[in-house]
Amino acid sequence: MKKIVYIIFLSFLFSFNLLSQEYKKLAQTGCQFLSVGQDARSTSIAEALTSVDGYSTSLFYNPAGMARMENFIDLNLNHMTWIADIKYYSGSFSINPFGLKYGIIGLSFMYVDYGEFLGTRVNPNTEAGYDDIGTFKPSALSIGLGYAIQLSDRFSVGGQVKYVYQELGSSLLSDLSEVTNKVDVIAFDFGTLYRTGFKSLAFGMSVRNFSKELKFQNEGFQLPLTFKLGISMNAMDLIMPDQDLHSLLVTVDAVHNRDYPEQLNVGMEYTFNKIVSLRGGYMFNNDEHGITGGIGLEYSGFGFDYGYTPFGVFKDVHRLTFRFKM
Repeated sequence: MKKIVYIIFLSFLFSFNLLSQEYKKLAQTGCQFLSVGQDARSTSIAEALTSVDGYSTSLFYNPAGMARMENFIDLNLNHMTWIADIKYYSGSFSINPFGLKYGIIGLSFMYVDYGEFLGTRVNPNTEAGYDDIGTFKPSALSIGLGYAIQLSDRFSVGGQVKYVYQELGSSLLSDLSEVTNKVDVIAFDFGTLYRTGFKSLAFGMSVRNFSKELKFQNEGFQLPLTFKLGISMNAMDLIMPDQDLHSLLVTVDAVHNRDYPEQLNVGMEYTFNKIVSLRGGYMFNNDEHGITGGIGLEYSGFGFDYGYTPFGVFKDVHRLTFRFKM
């Protein structure tokens, strides 16, 4: 028990240090679509899902979270319209074919439709200074295969290998040859999750988007590598233990990004009778995001989630998720 209190104390000290930092850009990364939260439940609680388990959506946050999935299958389908009418379509699927004995297998996908853009090319010999070369449609894609397993009744590990692709249209080089601006790479996510044995208190760790350096033309860049530490607990274990009617999940993630200073995400989810969920959260040290919220309904294996995220000077983002498990 003393060790648990000591770890929590250090976590809070680290959190206060994060809150005192100035928000500023540190480095440049590419394929930023990988940094955007996908499902409505996770984004409703400020994406603080690193130490929360039991769903296929863990593939987007910490693959080790699949290891304790009790259902035979879990399916999540997500849709949202991002800023500038950019549309995201994503989903996750996990299967438990061996009753947790040999682990959980999962699949994830993400597709981004950036819309249609008018293409131009510099031409100083024209009155406008450019030529109209028609329209083009950039796109991005990620497909992943994940695996998670319980090494003991308290400790779980998981990983995911994924194919990442992005195309941003074509351009002319100095020798007037045309080249397509596209990149693809194999990236890796991995994480751990540890249940302390004290009530439902759990710790999680994840590393996402680990890969080699990429390059469109001359300038190299990295994927948005992200490291997270998380802690969570059902607060009702302290107030009304040994009952399933009420649940109050409290979760905190400390986030270290390659291109931004450390951030702190805090989320809460109240669930009544395992049917209705009310969610809220806050993202600290973030220049555009802040408060988050959403609701969820689940009955007889079917579920629906809605997530709301204000986005500063841009329009608010709404996410919808359909869930099925059996």
